[in-house]
Amino acid sequence: METQHETDARPPAIIFRPPSYIERLDVGALFPKSHPLEVELGAGDGSFITQWSALNRQTNLLAVERLLGRLRKIERKSHRAGLTNLRALRLEASYFAEFLLPADSVAAFHIYFPDPWPKRKHRQNRLINERFAEVLRAALTPGGIVYVRTDDADYFAQMTSVFTANRSFEECATPSALANVLT
Repeated sequence: METQHETDARPPAIIFRPPSYIERLDVGALFPKSHPLEVELGAGDGSFITQWSALNRQTNLLAVERLLGRLRKIERKSHRAGLTNLRALRLEASYFAEFLLPADSVAAFHIYFPDPWPKRKHRQNRLINERFAEVLRAALTPGGIVYVRTDDADYFAQMTSVFTANRSFEECATPSALANVLT
């Protein structure tokens, strides 16, 4: 006979709250296995990160999103797929990257369709800028990659300009396995 506790067993929560919002994370402690870390900044409803996590079980993935409802969607998708290599954090992407990520800790960043702030007077609000590129560089492991996608031509030109101007980055082709994952 099953006890009530056995029938109510739930998968572990993937949404976590960091022990501190001013000290660097111990990213290795977030996952059951030690694997390279990839981070999606602005994970939305998790369409990309849950697919990518399922395809890359030897990679730990962290979804960063500021809206709790979206994180709950990611958690539901993660549980349905049985993903153990995915965690989620509710926080502003730029703050997380600059103040919580340890140096040399991330193998790849995924930034897909960030808000383009299309009005000229609002462009200073865009996530991708010279300072942010340097923040990402500091968090990347040697040989680390930043993948970006946008459907805004002006923002794409800015992103390209920003990363080209930083000598730590060089353009590379998106692997076909990654290009085939919808965002």
